[in-house]
Amino acid sequence: MNKISNILLIIFTTLFFVSCSTKYDYDLKTVQNVDLNRYIGSWYEIARFEHYFQKDCKNVKANYTLKDDGRIDVLNSCTKISTNKYKQATAIAYSVNSSNSKLKVSFFRPFYADYWILDLDKDYKYAIIGTPSKEYLWIISREKTIDDKLLNSLLKKIENLGFDSSKLIFTIQDNK
Repeated sequence: MNKISNILLIIFTTLFFVSCSTKYDYDLKTVQNVDLNRYIGSWYEIARFEHYFQKDCKNVKANYTLKDDGRIDVLNSCTKISTNKYKQATAIAYSVNSSNSKLKVSFFRPFYADYWILDLDKDYKYAIIGTPSKEYLWIISREKTIDDKLLNSLLKKIENLGFDSSKLIFTIQDNK
């Protein structure tokens, strides 16, 4: 029993120090207002910070569906580059502020992650999504591609928000 207690103590101490070492930018500015009825639907990933759960992915797409209770069903999909196999993951999201610009999303309940809408086109054609830890970032669009002028503008916005745009991986979107 003492051995188990020591192992648990080591695990919790490690988790405590790891969680305390992550720097969060709670002053990170989000958009002023998000109309969830306009936000729902399909979005294509233009670029992202690479993470294990999206490693080796192309044709990345997210579909958001608003539920009657105000929560959002999330369906993320991609094709693995190495195997050409289609993958998908489902999640649930909900707004945590009155402007709907800060969401919590969970693929593995009860664990939720931040999903902050940092920039959003007035016509809901593109968005920049990030987290206050600045470890996660996505550029998404209603179309599979965006023009270079818009992309350069978004990259400048990302830098102005304090993110390192050199870490972005540009997503392959096949024209199917």
